[in-house]
Amino acid sequence: MTKITRALISVSDKTGIIEFAQFLESQNIEIISTGGTYKAIKDAGIKVKDISEHTGFPEIMDGRVKTLHPKVHGGLLNVRDNAEHQKQKTENNITDIDLVVVNLYPFEETVKKGAEYDEVIENIDIGGPSMVRSAAKNHKFVTIVVDHNDYAEIQQNILDNKGNTTLELRKKLAYKAYSRTAEYDAHIAKWFANELNDLLPEKLTIPAKRKAVLRYGENSHQQAGAYILDDEIKSAVNAKIIQGKELSYNNILDADSALELVKEFEQPASVIVKHNNPCGVSVAENITKAYLQALGCDPVSAFGGIMAFNREVNKETAEEIAKIFAEVIIAPSYSREALEVFATKKNLRVLRTGDYRNSKNDKLTYRSINGGLLVQEYNGVVLDKNNLKIVTKRKPTDKEMEDLIFAFTICKHVKSNAIIYVKDQTTVGIGAGQMSRVDSTIIGAQKAERDNKNVPNTKGSVVASDAFFPFADGLLECVKNGVTAAIQPGGSIRDDDVIKAADENNIAMVFTGIRHFRH
Repeated sequence: MTKITRALISVSDKTGIIEFAQFLESQNIEIISTGGTYKAIKDAGIKVKDISEHTGFPEIMDGRVKTLHPKVHGGLLNVRDNAEHQKQKTENNITDIDLVVVNLYPFEETVKKGAEYDEVIENIDIGGPSMVRSAAKNHKFVTIVVDHNDYAEIQQNILDNKGNTTLELRKKLAYKAYSRTAEYDAHIAKWFANELNDLLPEKLTIPAKRKAVLRYGENSHQQAGAYILDDEIKSAVNAKIIQGKELSYNNILDADSALELVKEFEQPASVIVKHNNPCGVSVAENITKAYLQALGCDPVSAFGGIMAFNREVNKETAEEIAKIFAEVIIAPSYSREALEVFATKKNLRVLRTGDYRNSKNDKLTYRSINGGLLVQEYNGVVLDKNNLKIVTKRKPTDKEMEDLIFAFTICKHVKSNAIIYVKDQTTVGIGAGQMSRVDSTIIGAQKAERDNKNVPNTKGSVVASDAFFPFADGLLECVKNGVTAAIQPGGSIRDDDVIKAADENNIAMVFTGIRHFRH
């Protein structure tokens, strides 16, 4: 084991670097540095050598070339127990560099702030990743540090090992270093893809950062983790947990489904989700009423559900929620009084997203399959009633049209085959995930027949189907259940039969021209 004698430090994020440099100096480790890092260390009264003094070559081209030099990379890459390497090192006046501390130019932050093209390009780090990769490759002898959160562990490791680090630690740090450069390059590739409007690039790179190791996956015998693709997107995985146990894999899936659906509405809205399907959705003049109406759609399924809101949750709503068992609440914010109510429910997870009204969505959605990924464009379709096609003799009333659009919006978030019964901007029955569309119509109506005081049954409701009715039987089942209007994509070879059945039963029907399959 050889002592660390020389360190090279070049960091954009200078968190903790002065204290770390002071430690290195206390261990008689020579410090080499560059640019702003050199100045910060020198100004702190720590002995430090400028990179140009070490290489004998000036920084040139506005700092684009400063560490790309044989005295740097030879010092990093030489194999310490290789006689030929040592001979060449001596012949070329190269000295070992045993420890490298580098974090890269802030490319991601530069893109996020909306910088112009040229500024983004200048924040693509070249020398930093090169040093990281050289040091990590030669981790048998060299310690690479890319995260200030590791400084304390490295210091202790040096103290415990008489001036060196253990191979076990160096391997771990090398792994972390390559993960960081891979993430960095993925962000650059993603930026170029956006610049070129290449939605489905030939090589898909996904810069994902782990947020949490979860308690378990879909089932308790499966390990699972939560990863963030973009920390600016207001989402379930980015939400702040302000109360309750850690989230499970299924909690996050359900919270995501609930949140993405409640985001669809401008009016105060409430969504209740169970097993990744909504079991109640409503909009109203306030979220308390919206919640009670959503709950009334299927109060049995709502037990142990996930509740989402698009407004601040107040005390009155919190008191209503507290009357039943809920797993997760997700909303932009909460009043102090609401949080006091939730505090009495120790196992309830309370998630705060912050205001998401002007937040972006990722352009793509990802679905894992065994050995691969399925990638598709985010389904951001918003219906415009002026673009809908009325295909029946009777036109829908304004109120029916409002409910039809509301129902079809919900279809987007319900597993196919999806049938949604709606009255007064509230779901009265949801049929989801059935192999037969007719079965979905029957199940949705059956749920609506349950005894509840907040929501009427399907009589006088409208119905939405996520895909076309392939036969008239599905629509006729809805007619039997008392619907007055229907919305569906259209496009079946038997559309004429379905339209005829609607006309014979005085049903207004609208074609959207798009479907909302969700698998």
